[in-house]
Amino acid sequence: MKKSYLIIALIIGLIIILATTMDFGITRTIDWEETYDERSNKPYGLSVLYKELDRLFEGKKIRTLYHQPSSYFYANSEDGYGDHVAKGTYMCIGNSTYLSFESVDELIRFAAEGNTVFISDYYLPGNLADTLGLEVDYVVNETDSISQLSFENRSLQSSNTLIDRNLGDFYFTDLDSISHTILGYTDNKKKRVNFIKAPFEKGNIFIHLQPKIFTNYNILKEERYQYTEAVLSYLPEDDIYYDSFVKYQSAYGGDVEQESELSWFLQQRAFRWAWYFALLLTLLFVIFNAKRRQRIVEVVKPLQNTTLAFVKTISNLYFETKDHQNLIEKKIAYFLERIRIDFNLDTELLDEEFIEKLSSKSGVKKEQVAQVINYISWLRRKRQYFESNLITLNKYIEEFYSR
Repeated sequence: MKKSYLIIALIIGLIIILATTMDFGITRTIDWEETYDERSNKPYGLSVLYKELDRLFEGKKIRTLYHQPSSYFYANSEDGYGDHVAKGTYMCIGNSTYLSFESVDELIRFAAEGNTVFISDYYLPGNLADTLGLEVDYVVNETDSISQLSFENRSLQSSNTLIDRNLGDFYFTDLDSISHTILGYTDNKKKRVNFIKAPFEKGNIFIHLQPKIFTNYNILKEERYQYTEAVLSYLPEDDIYYDSFVKYQSAYGGDVEQESELSWFLQQRAFRWAWYFALLLTLLFVIFNAKRRQRIVEVVKPLQNTTLAFVKTISNLYFETKDHQNLIEKKIAYFLERIRIDFNLDTELLDEEFIEKLSSKSGVKKEQVAQVINYISWLRRKRQYFESNLITLNKYIEEFYSR
């Protein structure tokens, strides 16, 4: 036994030595890709800003959108089936050109109802630029890669900043200064406008053309975070609807949760080799010790009825993976099958006559039967499902059987 403990201790010590020494002399490369991913700690990720939103908008709810705004804001409208009515500020930093045509229309309606839309990106979706009458142009930094960002408001000019690693500047051309309020510039000498406020009916739309200033690299460098805070100070103290990078990934075939929790560690060369070496030593330890140990006598348990546990496992699997559509379809199919068996009714056509017959045979009030049948018919016409749809369907079915 003591010999086994000694072997384990040697393995652990060897792993520690490998993990602390293998990275010496290795040149690390920094990934400067502009992903604008709120989960990323890379220079041009947004994890720092994303974590600070609770502090910047203290006391307000921060909701993250993993779907196109066209579906999310419609579901959470007064006529939708969402869990709340969406009111506040929509925020999108980078990747805004991947918003669908319908999503931009929904955001415009969202602003018109008295809410706020904030977008920081180099380019704008075509229908948004056309609606606001905006054009964006680009100029190359001819002397260096440094640009100056400044505010029109004199009280905020102490927050003016420089941004490096910037090959050029995006700015608005042919701007209507009567209908749009100029808030900031890039390149102080030529006063190129890159930050505006566009009132739209009851609400406002803010457009900012330098998303790089919100990234981890710039927020953590020197005092540049003051510029970021000053830009966000124009937004009202409302709930935030943050548009996630995950939506952009999934729209183009990416996997929302493609990487496991261990993936970051395996990207580190020293830890990766130490991990593989530990697995190899553990395997060898098991092989050489298996022959010397007495086999464990298995306890044969009587067979159990695992039907209920199986059903729970399968339902939890669908629910945890957020496969709401699959679970909704199965609940509807099972419910209609029960109706066919219990009440000998044809469920092909769910019309008013069917509701009358089901109410008569089941003894359930017609209003309660109509509630669940009409909701099933509505769900069958939908293309996208949410957790709230599944909860509502389950509630109506349970109410039907609790007659």
